[in-house]
Amino acid sequence: MSQNLYFLRERERMACFDRASPALKETLLKIYRDNKPTELDQRLFEFGAVEYHIRSSVSDPHYVHLSISTPLLSQEASVAQGISQGTVQTIKGILSDIVELVEPSREGYQLTLRLDFSKIPQGKDSSKIITEIASIQAAILSCQLKEMLSNVASQDTSPGMYKLIKLLYHPREPFFVVRQPEKTIAVFPMRFQENTDVIIATAFFQELMDVGSSEAWAKVPLCTWSPIPPPELRGEQMEDLSTNGGFVSFDILPHHVKGKRLDKTVWNLLNFYAFVKYHVKCTRGFIQRRMRKRLDNLVKILHKASSEEGGYVDDAQVAGCGCIKSLVSVSKTNTLRRRCRNFTKKVKRMRCPIKIHGFRRFRRRWLTVPKFSSAFKYTKID
Repeated sequence: MSQNLYFLRERERMACFDRASPALKETLLKIYRDNKPTELDQRLFEFGAVEYHIRSSVSDPHYVHLSISTPLLSQEASVAQGISQGTVQTIKGILSDIVELVEPSREGYQLTLRLDFSKIPQGKDSSKIITEIASIQAAILSCQLKEMLSNVASQDTSPGMYKLIKLLYHPREPFFVVRQPEKTIAVFPMRFQENTDVIIATAFFQELMDVGSSEAWAKVPLCTWSPIPPPELRGEQMEDLSTNGGFVSFDILPHHVKGKRLDKTVWNLLNFYAFVKYHVKCTRGFIQRRMRKRLDNLVKILHKASSEEGGYVDDAQVAGCGCIKSLVSVSKTNTLRRRCRNFTKKVKRMRCPIKIHGFRRFRRRWLTVPKFSSAFKYTKID
């Protein structure tokens, strides 16, 4: 039962793409709910070279120090203490009465925060506040992409020119942002390990193009898919352009990055790879379930036909892991007689005699009838 609940939680988390780190959230909640000073010095590692360092001391029971190390999306972004000044200001604005930015940060980390647990209210609000604290790493990455998308009409690109920026959110899964005067293009090279995943993803991309070009979805970013790299990626390294799933592009217009739409657009772009993989995984599971169900129906039909011809019934519960077969009321003697009768009929229908290698020599030597000479002589009468 607990295993099923675990998979359900993982499924819900993947469906919503939660911004908060599950491991960090669980650790902070445990410290908060203990209600007693604890000595803790713990490191947490997550996918994408993300590292957290949590430290609490008995001598300072109300404060917990949290240090965060996360790779930057792009090395071209202006950095100050490892992250941009705009990101620092955004972090300072998150729960300013509970979260305090420590300067300088701990060695080896881009950000160090001091959390005042004594100011977190009791009740349901405490879980919401700790969840927001656990999502700071996602806020750092979002701020970097927000700064790029906010400058769609920047002056550093003249008409007819574009600026290409390579971003790396997950290892071995880079994507590109092409900044143009009137729009920004996000290009995702798609790679899959299984050939079946390529087929499912290709069908999904084509459907996404058809739906996105309809009038009902005219306000969403235009999606295009191509098996070859777009012209904007000319000159990039071959390892970044070697794909088996083609290239997916989204056109980000100025109205897509205004107000509350900016945060939603940024988060969807950062999780596009995860969304596609989740869709492919669910589709493959759906197809496999349908195939198993179809196979079960065919097996039932075969069992029914065998019962009508053979005189026995086989009730097989083919669904699931167990298979229970119950043979019903047929005499073994009758079954054996029927098989012998069928075998006899087949032998009678055979046109050629049975040949045994070496039997002719054995018959000449041992089974030949001897010839006896008679004492009486007979004269042939014409």
